[in-house]
Amino acid sequence: MIDLIIRRQKNLKNELLSGLTVALALVPEAIAFAFVAGVDPSVGLWAAVFVGFITSFIGGRPGMISGATGAMAVVMTGFVVLYGLEYLFAAVVLCGIIQMLCGVLRIGKFVRLLPHSVMLGFVNGLAIVIGKAQFSQLKENQHVVYNAARETFEVAGQWMTGPALLVTIGLILLTMGIIYFLPKLTKAIPGTLVGIVVVTLLVQFTPLKAVTVNDFVETKNAVVQEKNYKTELFEQRKGDMKVSQVQTEGQELAAAKLDMKEIPPTEQTRKAGWFQIPKIPVSLKSFGIILGLAVTLAAIGLIESLMTLTLIDELTETRGNGNRECVGQGLGNIVSGLFGSMGGCAMIGQSMINIRSGGRSRLSGIIAAAVLLCIILSSTLGKCVGMIPVAALIGVMFIVVIATFEWTSLRLWNQIPKSDMFVIVVVSAMTVIFDLAIAVIAGVVISALVFAWNKSKTINAKIIDEDEKRTYVIRGSLFFGAVTSFKELFTPTEDPHDVVLEFRNARVYDHSALEAINNICEKYHELGKTVRLKHLSKECQALLNNADSIIEVDLMDDPDYHLAVNKIK
Repeated sequence: MIDLIIRRQKNLKNELLSGLTVALALVPEAIAFAFVAGVDPSVGLWAAVFVGFITSFIGGRPGMISGATGAMAVVMTGFVVLYGLEYLFAAVVLCGIIQMLCGVLRIGKFVRLLPHSVMLGFVNGLAIVIGKAQFSQLKENQHVVYNAARETFEVAGQWMTGPALLVTIGLILLTMGIIYFLPKLTKAIPGTLVGIVVVTLLVQFTPLKAVTVNDFVETKNAVVQEKNYKTELFEQRKGDMKVSQVQTEGQELAAAKLDMKEIPPTEQTRKAGWFQIPKIPVSLKSFGIILGLAVTLAAIGLIESLMTLTLIDELTETRGNGNRECVGQGLGNIVSGLFGSMGGCAMIGQSMINIRSGGRSRLSGIIAAAVLLCIILSSTLGKCVGMIPVAALIGVMFIVVIATFEWTSLRLWNQIPKSDMFVIVVVSAMTVIFDLAIAVIAGVVISALVFAWNKSKTINAKIIDEDEKRTYVIRGSLFFGAVTSFKELFTPTEDPHDVVLEFRNARVYDHSALEAINNICEKYHELGKTVRLKHLSKECQALLNNADSIIEVDLMDDPDYHLAVNKIK
């Protein structure tokens, strides 16, 4: 398959060309995710500019690209419908504040505790999500339909057929072929950029007809505007209808042909890209409305960003700074919300394009954001980008999917523990079905339970009897899962007067373990016997304050280890 571990030196030309390539790939993605969130395309494009520039400039992972993402857009959809854009912008600002606090509190380091099986599930799931999103662009005749189950209007389309489908598939394959084979001939110019340019020229100067970015945006704008208008009309009429009439009315309204001149333009509360404090009431009720979405966005954004950071670390054999990335993502989202855009996080697809094209420093991300800004502000550049066939961009993203998916995981089913393979499958599936945060949390919980179960079976003790003393040499990890097995090691009624618990070869991890030790000591005390604990850490000794009067602790040669440190960035 395609080798992504490319050891390239930082090069100004590579950075410039990579930034340009990424900017071109960002346009349709930002627009598509804006439609997913139910907002104007400009709201998504400006998010890519603000978040992309700030995270590239001060974030913790040079070469990583950030912008509006599908993972965050999905959870915004219903919120925008219920509360409107201003509440969304306020939630994005609060999301940024939460992310910055996570960076200041050094929470970013904990991403390194994620199991490798969760990481594999993450990249496989995101690859599937990215690939799945591309197929929706192979539909034509976009129109509004009524969903009776949800009583809402949705946008649907029909799959391309005939010559249109053949041309589109041909252009996709041509783009993928150029990207794959060009580096074998020369690495002077990124294959991704050449693929986009060649396919664009082919469509513009030959009889071939294909959907362009301009066509895509115009069609989406029109159908979304129609959907919003019909939704508004439906809500006005629904109050006076009987339950049996609702479905019929919805279907008839969805099928109704409307003249676009009849549809009033969508009212924008503000122009995207201009600074303005979100206009929401200052009250506990408003804070409660935005808090839930803000926490969800912050969690999804940080998980996707930090896991993408870890992935790029592995691909480039370098190391990013997770806590600094949290601060960068947070500041990017705060600025994004204040300037009327939807916010975002790291984009694994665009990051892969950047890495494959030779982008290694902060410059490539900064250039990508700057080029995108020029595209937004310049009508000439905007028209040039608008001529790019959507098929070329689909081809680029399919290459990203192939490179992102961890194909080696398909061969691991009989080489790794079944529990790890189960985690890979679960995280991949849940990433596709639900969202990244739920998938990762589920994967971590499953991995933690499996680890706890396996570790609980390792606790044991060697018994040494000498004179009137019995020594229990404890081995293994003592924590909540091993407490029952630990208690079964002792026979207080049969033991002599003096008992020693030797912890040189054991580690005590949590309060459940300390309470188990305390309970054992109490049993010996009730029988009038003395217990000594040797080589127990000072942290554990301090926590055993309830047993001061009944436990004799031998402090000689006790270790001084710590269970958590803040040295990891």
